[in-house]
Amino acid sequence: MNLWQRWLALIFFILPCIGNAEVYDLPPAGNDVVGALTVIKARADDTLIEIARRHGLGYEDIVRANPDVDIWLPGEGTEIVLPTRFVLPPGERRGLILNLAEYRLYYFPHPEPGKPAIVMTYPISIGRMDWETPLGRTSVISKVRNPAWYPPASVRAEHAADGDPLPRIVPPGPDNPLGQYAMRLGLPGYLIHGTNRPAGVGMRVTHGCIRLFPEDIGFLFGQIDINTPVRIINEPVKIGWDGDELVVEVHQPLELTPLPATELTDDPEFAMLASEDSEAVAESIPSAPVVRDKLTALTEQFVAATNARPGELYWEVAEQLLERADGVPAVAGRRIKNAATSAASEKVPSSL
Repeated sequence: MNLWQRWLALIFFILPCIGNAEVYDLPPAGNDVVGALTVIKARADDTLIEIARRHGLGYEDIVRANPDVDIWLPGEGTEIVLPTRFVLPPGERRGLILNLAEYRLYYFPHPEPGKPAIVMTYPISIGRMDWETPLGRTSVISKVRNPAWYPPASVRAEHAADGDPLPRIVPPGPDNPLGQYAMRLGLPGYLIHGTNRPAGVGMRVTHGCIRLFPEDIGFLFGQIDINTPVRIINEPVKIGWDGDELVVEVHQPLELTPLPATELTDDPEFAMLASEDSEAVAESIPSAPVVRDKLTALTEQFVAATNARPGELYWEVAEQLLERADGVPAVAGRRIKNAATSAASEKVPSSL
C-alpha cells in the first residue's frame, strides 16, 4: 500500500467517526453516563457557535461552559471546554426524550440483533416564553421531506407587527424555517424539524416546535419511525451512576407557563403538515410549575438514583454545581457499600 492509499484508508476510517460524534454505546446496566468532557484550542477564525456545531453542541451548551470566552472572537489558542459528557435523562430509555431545560434531544433506537444498544444525542432549540413547548408524552405521527410552511394567523400577525409580513404559504427552499425535514408529533401543531437559521440551535427561540441542525435532522429523519414514542420533560438536574461514583449535571431552570388546551390547536409553526385524518392526541400535557426548583430537582433525582443502590451525596460539591448551573457534569457522590440506606454527606473527597 503506497502513501496515497494509506491516506485514503485513514480518511475513510475517520469520516464515520466524525459523522457519528453524537452516537454513544449505552453504558452497562446500572450506569447512566456517556461521553467525555474535553478541551480544545480555538483557531484564529473560530466563533464559539461554529465550535459548538462541529462538536454536537448548541448555543447554551458552549456559552455556559465557557462563560469568560468571547462568543464571536475566542482568539487563537484559547482553551474551549466541550461539555460532551452527559448524564442520561431519568426514566425509561426508549424512543425520543426531549429535555427542555437541557436544550437536548436523546434518541434510544430499538437495538438491532447482535449489535450493542446505543443512544444518539443532539442539541435543540425550544419554544420561547410566549410560545411554550408543552411537556408530556406523545409520538411521531408523520414525516415529510421538503415541507411547505403554512404560518397560522397568530404568527403572521406577529411578523406583520414587526414589519416582516409573511405569505400564507412558504414553499420549500432557503426561506422556509422548517428546513428540509419535519416530523409531526401527536401534540396538535408541534413538530421536530430542521431550520434555515442554524445559529439559533440550542436557544429558546421557536414558536413551540423543536429545531435541530440541518445535518442532525437529516440523519435522524432516516432513523426514526412513525409511532416512535416521545417524552418531553423539564429536568434541570440529572444524577446518574458512573461505576461507583454519582455524577451530577445541572442546567439553568426554565420558567414555564402552563398552556391552555386551546393554545395547542393554534398550530404555532405549521398548519397542514399531514392529512387531517391523523389523530393528534397526546397522552398527557400536565400543568408545569412556573419554575422547576433546582434544589427540589436535586433531592428528587438523588432519591431516585439511590433507590436501588445506596449512595451518599457530597452536598458541598452539589451546592456548587447548583450555583454554577453550567451543564458540565461532575462527581458529587459515591456508592455506600454494605449500607442499608442512602445517606447525604458533607464530606468532600480530596480528589475533587
